[in-house]
Amino acid sequence: MSAPQFLRLSKLAVLTSLALSSYSQATENKDNDENIEKIAVYGQHHKNYITEDAQSATKLGLTIKETPQSISVISRALMDDFSLDNLNAVLESTPGVTVEQIETDRTYFKARGFEITNFQINGMGLPQDLGSIQGTLDTSIFESIEVVRGANGLMTGAGNPSATVNMVLKKPTYQTKVSASASYGSWNNKRFELDASTALADDHAVRVAFTKQKTDSYLDRYEQDKTIYYLAYEGQLTDSTLLSVNYVNQKKDADSPLWGALPLYYTDGTATNYDSSTSTAADWSYWNNTAEQIFVSIEQSIAASWFIKANYAHIENEQESALFYVYGTPNKETQTGLSGLASNYNYKDEHDIFDLYATGKLDLFSREHDLSFGVNQADMKKTESSLYDANQQHPNPAPSIDHLNTWDGSAPVPTLNAGLRGGDVKNRQRSAYISARLSLTDSFNFLTGISQVNWQTDGISYGVNKAKDSEQTVPYFGAVYDFNESISSYASYTETFVPQTQRDINGDYLDPITGKSSEVGLKAQLLEDNLFITLAYFDAKQVGLAVAIPNSSPDDTRFYGADGINSDGFEVELSGKLTDDLSASFSYSGVNIEGDDLVKDYTPENQFKLAITHQVPTIEGLTFGLNYRWQDDTKRVQVRDANNNALVTTKQDAYGLLDLMATYEITDNVGVTLNINNVTSEKYINSLYWAQGYYGAPRSYAISVNWQL
Repeated sequence: MSAPQFLRLSKLAVLTSLALSSYSQATENKDNDENIEKIAVYGQHHKNYITEDAQSATKLGLTIKETPQSISVISRALMDDFSLDNLNAVLESTPGVTVEQIETDRTYFKARGFEITNFQINGMGLPQDLGSIQGTLDTSIFESIEVVRGANGLMTGAGNPSATVNMVLKKPTYQTKVSASASYGSWNNKRFELDASTALADDHAVRVAFTKQKTDSYLDRYEQDKTIYYLAYEGQLTDSTLLSVNYVNQKKDADSPLWGALPLYYTDGTATNYDSSTSTAADWSYWNNTAEQIFVSIEQSIAASWFIKANYAHIENEQESALFYVYGTPNKETQTGLSGLASNYNYKDEHDIFDLYATGKLDLFSREHDLSFGVNQADMKKTESSLYDANQQHPNPAPSIDHLNTWDGSAPVPTLNAGLRGGDVKNRQRSAYISARLSLTDSFNFLTGISQVNWQTDGISYGVNKAKDSEQTVPYFGAVYDFNESISSYASYTETFVPQTQRDINGDYLDPITGKSSEVGLKAQLLEDNLFITLAYFDAKQVGLAVAIPNSSPDDTRFYGADGINSDGFEVELSGKLTDDLSASFSYSGVNIEGDDLVKDYTPENQFKLAITHQVPTIEGLTFGLNYRWQDDTKRVQVRDANNNALVTTKQDAYGLLDLMATYEITDNVGVTLNINNVTSEKYINSLYWAQGYYGAPRSYAISVNWQL
């Protein structure tokens, strides 16, 4: 047995042993506590898009309405209705979020003009210095996905004033539930999901899930093969101690993926217009991603209104790839002028994250307040290597790619023997934090908090010494005023920072980038609390961004700290149940960006998103729905003259994407769902984040059969 296989089996064995030993221990405790009343909470599937709770912004146990920031929750119901099977699809439907899919297997996410670099699973932060996600995270194992927009320094430490994405894993249920789904769609898309949960005893439960998907693509030669395993355990060890353990293994193999994308203009400056299926990937290229995660949580009640919670996570991500990059500017008449570059890229990172905090209620001045405090440490290390033929000389000259529209992906398989570069970097983030909600009157609550964050980096990355220590104190202030039980107003101010390892003209490290975010808004719960509405105005600023000093040496580039992006705008969100038969999620976001013309150009200023499902009252079991996303025009200046005037500009007109769905419940246990995506077969460029780009998927179909016990 190979070492990686043994490692995976060992972790699964440890997980199983832990769950069984906990069950055995709790059974002994149960003999002594037979007279203690136990309450079981059962999960349920519903067609309502409203969710009241979210734990991404604070650890005070507040509802969304009580939290002075914009929070959106994509529910399991919405993901199921519209087959939002990966994180990209979910965030495309999330208010105020832009998905910059630059390649088939690498994506950036943005909010309020800034990259999203803060991701969580079950509230556990996953610190990272880049916002890109390699591969695509499957959503079959998540119960919901929470997005807190704006800076969120209390919960995430280092990061941008953009948003925090928290993926909430499915929990075991104490009622036996089994569901399965099989679907088939365009481009030979085959997907199977199995999800089962049951109680081991009155106070112990397990959940297992398995997902398998294999599909071709609208893109020439591109294929995917995904496999996801999930195991969760929850057990009441004593009447005051709760243990949760989660194990995740996601594997995605991609054949002929894009590394880079299509050229967007010809040598004469006019725009290219390839077929939507055109790809620059070689027929031998691949990009395989594996993610393995273990989460352990112990919650201990210590008083009637206080508990301590300890969380630990171990996360490993691996990539292995052989890639092919096409570069150059083609001639419009001859379709020549493109060349190829091959590379082998390997990557591995490991995270060990520990979080310990206490939260509860405090009586002061005859009023009840909320208090939370804790410490967090995240150790991260990553190694990467990139091997390519730097000179592209014999025996591996750069292959010429002519007539890209008809190219079949044939390119010489390279023997790479030069240009080996890479990195070996370790990061450690440590923070201590405290937050409180002070109940000043029955209607007015003031929130305050502070986080002390230290970030340490050591190692070499592509020849650059990354050794640097950064420390920052991050404040948080917020206020919520309840006009009545249904309507409240709020205001908040918070900050973040991003460590930098660039050096200035004197050889000293630049100070961290600091971010500031303020927000005011209204929140309302109407229609017997079935409908949730948020109106928000935000203003975010970033200063100290590293900018290269002109004409500095390429081998020793020096930088200066400059003003970064300033953004402000409005967001409106409505989600919930409008009638007994009609559920909806609607949002509008508008953002104005200053300080970076490039970002301003490729970021849509206005976005509109709408999802609706309607249960037909005259035909029991029949439901129709639509999911519509619209954004206005974007552009990217590709070539400028000596006076900085734009010579070549790529433009993407405003466009909208419409998805339709229909579900019919044949029996109480069996249903069938039809999804049609991009009904109008709109042709659009996925992103102008880079100088290259490729087209989104045209119209596609999928039909699934769903069964539940």
